Amino acid sequence: MSDETGRAAVVERAARAGAAVAEEHFRRDIDVETKGGKTDVVTEADRSAQRRVIETVRETYPTDAFVGEEEDELKAVPDSGPAWVIDPIDGTNNYVRNIRVFATSVAAVVDGEPVAAANVLPALGDVYTSDADGAYRDGDPVSVSDVADPERAAVAPTIWWGFDRRDEYATAGGTLVERFGDMRRFGCAQATLSMVADGSLEGAVTNVDCNPWDTVAGVHMIRQAGGTVTDLDGDRWTHDDRGLVASNGDLHDELLAAARRIDEVRDDDR
Repeated sequence: MSDETGRAAVVERAARAGAAVAEEHFRRDIDVETKGGKTDVVTEADRSAQRRVIETVRETYPTDAFVGEEEDELKAVPDSGPAWVIDPIDGTNNYVRNIRVFATSVAAVVDGEPVAAANVLPALGDVYTSDADGAYRDGDPVSVSDVADPERAAVAPTIWWGFDRRDEYATAGGTLVERFGDMRRFGCAQATLSMVADGSLEGAVTNVDCNPWDTVAGVHMIRQAGGTVTDLDGDRWTHDDRGLVASNGDLHDELLAAARRIDEVRDDDR
């Protein structure tokens, strides 16, 4: 078994293990804490799920680095060597509201580039994965949508805008509604990116700084499914870029124009 194949197997096993912890506590009486703001929430389930993911990975890769949203793990992807990027519960606001759209996300990266990823949505029963050969939902290969008409497309604003940036949030909604057939917002970035990968959505867009645990796994899936992911300049997206424009490829120029329109509001507010 090659190292890349081994990492793909472990990434799914670890994500499933973390998701099992999250599901065990879902819709139970669990304390909710706030971090950086009133809607930036965390629970003990987040911490427990992250620890389970790390324990599972360490059974096979005991010396690798971890990038994780919770506790004292790294907060940026290292440029060299292997690492694992973890979001134990992406969509915690959904989770604490008893909404089923949340995911345990794990990506394996080597020298800053993802080589495998898994997004497990336990309450929905879906497992999205990607490896060197493609992207999959519940074990079946998936590909991005072939919709090329913006008026038939469904797109999503993702990685939301805080209370001090609501002009950008409003512009995102208006710009997407004007340019595309419909708009969705799921409150879970990794679920949203997974839906672009499997063709349920034609694109997703934001102009904010993106945390790696919210993005790296889903970006790998979209690329392996035949889609396109860039920064706001249209260059290939990397884990330390500001903004993210993900699409099926056919509609990328339209999504990119929408992202730039949102960013104009940010520039005007400076």
